Amino acid sequence: MIISRTPFRVSLAGGGTDLPAFYTRQAGAVLSTAIDKYMYVTVNKYFEDKIILKYSRTELVPRLESVRHPLLRECLKLVGPRRGVEITSMADVVGGTGLGSSSSFTVGVLHALHAFKGDFCPAEELAREACEVEIERVGEPIGKQDQYIAAFGGFQFIEFMPDGSVKVDPLICPEGTLEDLREHLLLVYSGIKRSAGRILKRVAVGMEKKQAGLARIGDLARLARRELQAGRVEAIGGILRENWEIKKTLAGGVSNGKIDAAYRAALARGAAGGKILGAGGGGFLLLFCPPKKRKTILAALKGWREIPFSFEPEGSKIIYVSR
Repeated sequence: MIISRTPFRVSLAGGGTDLPAFYTRQAGAVLSTAIDKYMYVTVNKYFEDKIILKYSRTELVPRLESVRHPLLRECLKLVGPRRGVEITSMADVVGGTGLGSSSSFTVGVLHALHAFKGDFCPAEELAREACEVEIERVGEPIGKQDQYIAAFGGFQFIEFMPDGSVKVDPLICPEGTLEDLREHLLLVYSGIKRSAGRILKRVAVGMEKKQAGLARIGDLARLARRELQAGRVEAIGGILRENWEIKKTLAGGVSNGKIDAAYRAALARGAAGGKILGAGGGGFLLLFCPPKKRKTILAALKGWREIPFSFEPEGSKIIYVSR
C-alpha cells in the first residue's frame, strides 16, 4: 500500500494569469502558499484483476476504459497500472471551494501511482504531469498554479512563460515575516461550493479586453513578493483588496450578494482587504486584518465559518509505504 499526502493552497495574488489565454501573450505570475490542509490518496493492489475506485462514489470496473472518473482514468492511462489496483481518496476540506483541491487530488494520485510502481517522481515532473492530465487530456479550462504549488509546497512565486514553461522560486523574506503575515490572515468559509471551470471559461472569453486587468493582477503578485521580501507585511491588505476589485470585473459570477455583504462587513470592522480564493462564486474568503480585530470581524460574519490554518513548507509526499 502507498499513501500520498498533498497540500491545498492559498493564493495571495496573480490568479488568472496562469491561464493559457493570458500567459501565451505575456508572462503571468502568482504568489501562492501551500497550507496544512491535505488530500490523502491510497493505492493498493486489488485482490481481483479489476479496478476499484473510492471517492465520493465507488467504481468497480473490469478494465481501465470503463472508469468514469476522468482524472483517475487519465492518471492510470499515463502512469499505470491498468488493472488489479484499488485507489481511495480523503480530504481535510470539501472540494469546489477555491483551495485547489482538484489539482491536489491529481498530483496526489500521480505521486501515489508512481510510488506504487517503485518510481521516484520529482515535484517538477508531478506538476507537469498533473497539468497534462487536467488541462490537455481532460480538457479542464483551468490554469497551472494549483498543480505546481501542490507538488512543490512552501511559499512560492510562480511565473508562467509564453513558451509554456513554468518557473518556481521560493519566497525569501526576513525572519518573522511569514509568522507576522499568518497572524494577519483570516480564512472563512461561505458554505457555497461551485464549479471553478464554469467561471474560468467566462474569464477566458474576450481575453483581449481583459488583458490589462489581468496584467495588473500579475503585477500585484510581483509587488506582494517585493513587499514580503522587504518585510512589509502591512502592504498585503491593500494588494488583496485591489486584486479582488479587478477580479470581480473579469467575469460574471465571481462575486454575489452574500460575498459582497460579508466583505463590506469585514472592511467596516477593520479588515484592510481580502479576496475570494480560486475562481470565485463561493468557497473561502481570505481577509487581511490586525490580529486584535479578528474576533470583531468574525462576530460580524454570521453564517461564515473560520478555518484555522498554517503555512505548509512541504509539497506532495509519500507518507506510507508497505510492500
